[in-house]
Amino acid sequence: MKGRSPIWMLVFTGLLLCAHLSEAASARKAPGRIEGRVSGITGVPQMGATVLLLDRLDRLVQKVLTDDKGNFRFASLAPDVYSVRVTLASFLPALRKGIEVQPGMKSFLAINLTSVFSSIELFYPVTQESPFMSDDWKWVLRSSSATRPVLRVLPGTWSEKTPGDEHRPAAVFSGTRGVFALSAGDNGAASVYGNQADLGTAFAVATSLLGSTQLTFSGNVGYASHSGVPATGFRTSFSREMGGSTPEVTLTMRQVFLPLRSMDAVFGGHEEAAPALRTASVTFMDRVELTEVMRLEYGFSFDSVTYLDRLNYASPFARLSYKVGDNDSVELAYHSGVPPAELFTHSSGPNAEMKRDLAAVSYFPRVSLRGGRAQVQRAENFELAYHKVSGSRSYSVGAYRESISNGALLMSAPEEIVGWDLMPDLGSRSSIFNIGGYSSIGYTASVTQVMNPFLSAQLSYGNGGVLTADPAGMLRDGPDDLRAMIHSSRRHWLAARLAGELPGWDTHFSASYRLTDYKALTPGHLWITQNTYPDIGLNIIIRQPIPNFPGVPGKWEATFDFRNMLAQGYLPFTTPTGRRLLLIQTPRTFRGGFNFIF
Repeated sequence: MKGRSPIWMLVFTGLLLCAHLSEAASARKAPGRIEGRVSGITGVPQMGATVLLLDRLDRLVQKVLTDDKGNFRFASLAPDVYSVRVTLASFLPALRKGIEVQPGMKSFLAINLTSVFSSIELFYPVTQESPFMSDDWKWVLRSSSATRPVLRVLPGTWSEKTPGDEHRPAAVFSGTRGVFALSAGDNGAASVYGNQADLGTAFAVATSLLGSTQLTFSGNVGYASHSGVPATGFRTSFSREMGGSTPEVTLTMRQVFLPLRSMDAVFGGHEEAAPALRTASVTFMDRVELTEVMRLEYGFSFDSVTYLDRLNYASPFARLSYKVGDNDSVELAYHSGVPPAELFTHSSGPNAEMKRDLAAVSYFPRVSLRGGRAQVQRAENFELAYHKVSGSRSYSVGAYRESISNGALLMSAPEEIVGWDLMPDLGSRSSIFNIGGYSSIGYTASVTQVMNPFLSAQLSYGNGGVLTADPAGMLRDGPDDLRAMIHSSRRHWLAARLAGELPGWDTHFSASYRLTDYKALTPGHLWITQNTYPDIGLNIIIRQPIPNFPGVPGKWEATFDFRNMLAQGYLPFTTPTGRRLLLIQTPRTFRGGFNFIF
């Protein structure tokens, strides 16, 4: 027997070698898979989204729909390079190319669908479980103390932490990413409800702090070239996931040096005494999953505005989302004071916090003058909305009731008008006029059809509050007489919108036109329960990717933003002395720029 021992050893060694080679061959032939999750602008998972899997020649390989949690999966994929395209009504299509599938590996896609900035983020592949070991055997082995040390060193079969891992320090900063934007032109889209300079540089950097807290720092530095005045804003956000809750604290500070004009009535002819407009805001917000079908977002903000006087106020807000069925949802919302930027600019996905903060940092409160004192436009708003998805078509119905105090609108007026408490506007040669308070009730209904993976169309109808002028005209030349002429009324409107992508160019576009009574002024209502709400007149938004510079990480894109191109919806007045005034809610603007995302 002793002489035969080497033979048995050789046989045993050969069997082990064959098993190892068989395992290696099985790993090489093991298929890969692609999984992902689709969410919308409010962070809610989107069910019924169409996900197309294309090969390297852009030929269709598989087609699936997302489930009630927004998840999808492509399994048993041969190793190759694939592309994924996602389409859903009311959103721009999202495309991700160059997804490499390796044997036995899983790639995860976090897909964020919005009306303008849809994106797909690819996470590093994760090794799949070894195909030769079933889950039953794993649980048997895990229950044995003798096999635990072995399983800890086998990659992909056991993920339990070894003793001492909990004391291993995590990296202070990880997952750092950022966005840099350079823009020029007229005041931007946010200036409809705030102020923004015509030239600006914006940036946002987000990182994970100690692996558990998300930290975002953003800023916006602008310059009004026609008046030579600057504007700055900085915002810092902290958020952390704690079970079913995601509390967040945000600090925002802004400062604007207004143009030294039209200030005689306020400062008695001493224009050099014009102070800066400074705002500071602290916002507390939490997102709680109450049940599997109910989500609550709530919070409040403390704001301080300094201009002539110091104004301090608190603004609570809340939004409740309830999933009625697999394809139906209801939303109920309320906000008081200044509309919460955390809700109407909220996005989702890996870059959500940066996109939201870039929009929110340029959102200045609407400040005006009345009786020589600064006033802030405040709102009390109730909203109710219903959403339904049926295949490639989606429906949405919403209603609101809004009360506004110290409403602030742009006014184009001759420079010789004094004593009207006109406050210079930062982004234009116009001024800001306090029209007083008004209330409005409105509703909207829309249907969106995904026509193909590259194009979607939306048709909307609504009825809402507008401001009209007394046809009798002004009897006296003064701001109080102008306010007395303004009345609240209601008008119907109809809007159409096309959004999509040009095949082969990766150009994303959105074009909309809203038809209404242009003899009335339509105040802007900020919906926090609707994904899209068309602006007045003709509007076009274009995003064009730009080839990257050699050796430079990240990606570049050019943006073009045209708002109210036909200059519609202005409300004219004529004073007894023959001077012509114009009240404007949405001015005709153009803005273009470059974005660098890394």
